Amino acid sequence: SSRIISAAASRLQHSQTTRRPVSSARPETSSAKTMMDIGTRRIFTEEHDIFRQSVRRFYQEEVVPYHSEWEKAGNVSRELWEKAGSHGLLGILIPEEHGGIGGDVFSAAITWEEQMYANCTGPFFALHSDIIMPYISNYGSKQQIERFIPEMTAGRCISAIAMTEPGAGSDLQGIRTYAKRDGSDWILNGSKVFISNGWLADLVVVVAVTNREAKSAAHGISLFLVEGGMKGFNKGRKLEKMGLKAQDTAELFFEDVRLPADALLGEPNKGFYYLMNELPQERLAIGGISLAGSEFIFEETRNYVTQRKAFGKTIAHLQTVQHKLAELKTEICVGRAFIDSCLQLHAERRLDSATASMAKCWASDLYNKVAYQGVQLHGGWGYMWEYPVAKAYVDARIQTIYGGTNEIMKELIARSIVRKM
Repeated sequence: SSRIISAAASRLQHSQTTRRPVSSARPETSSAKTMMDIGTRRIFTEEHDIFRQSVRRFYQEEVVPYHSEWEKAGNVSRELWEKAGSHGLLGILIPEEHGGIGGDVFSAAITWEEQMYANCTGPFFALHSDIIMPYISNYGSKQQIERFIPEMTAGRCISAIAMTEPGAGSDLQGIRTYAKRDGSDWILNGSKVFISNGWLADLVVVVAVTNREAKSAAHGISLFLVEGGMKGFNKGRKLEKMGLKAQDTAELFFEDVRLPADALLGEPNKGFYYLMNELPQERLAIGGISLAGSEFIFEETRNYVTQRKAFGKTIAHLQTVQHKLAELKTEICVGRAFIDSCLQLHAERRLDSATASMAKCWASDLYNKVAYQGVQLHGGWGYMWEYPVAKAYVDARIQTIYGGTNEIMKELIARSIVRKM
């Protein structure tokens, strides 16, 4: 497995240093045969195409055949995580010197897209790799990095981040989970809900209040690394969700959990600052996932209407169907251009919070619209779980909610507008 990871790192690093002039023969999504074709879009290189082929093969061989079983179980297997690690699919954005792959954001985006193209939402690799691991890599101590990052890259240490509480959803400043000092240790109490990867997690980044007297809640929040098995740390039930059936989501409870000083991530009371720094990448990932989901649904729907017959010919011959497909493809391609632009900005470290919020808001709303229309164009069969579009429909719904609801995204975008007046 170490040889595979090493080869993946070499390939992805090579793609970063060989950004050749774009070939005019490389089509954009709007002119490609299908939206999921390999070898499209100017942001990618041939090295990225090779990586995409590998990721696509991984999902077809290691995920698709077992996904229905995992939907019934409510979680994927731990073995899948280790297989993903051995194939170099975890920790892509983490520097190699920290124990990650050392690849670029375009390679990470390929893993998001290929998961959606496989219509298998169970493995929440993106949360683990592109949302949680950067907290440790960017703010962790040398000891924390050396202890956790290599194991996380290998898929042997599964991670979650515990922000949301029953009384505090998108409002991070409303959290009640509290950690107080006890000598050099910390004592943690509180509860979290809707924690993705929570059931399988070996390591949880917990957001907690550490200074109740701070001038504002944002100045009194810290992050802690809480490991599975710690006394007082208990996992509640796996929550039964509308969609994402194979992705484990749980309640977490902390009752007088004694944490050593080295469980603190970064500096005390700097947690809100760290969260704000990392949220643009999280929202870009949700935008990328949502846009790829739209592309998958569109292609499924196009295939269906060109085969389904009514009134003596395929329903693709009906003008109302043709016009709806034209509208959907246009909106998806507009969204693709913006998401790819955001990926380029992020690669250059120029993606700001408001733009990332736009990406998340636009793409997730579009995903839900395309899913609705995809089911409608499938007719009665679109309502049947055996059809991929039905599963995609319920999986789409959460994208406008987690990572900050789209209402919050609009608030953040609006603030950036008003500040410039």
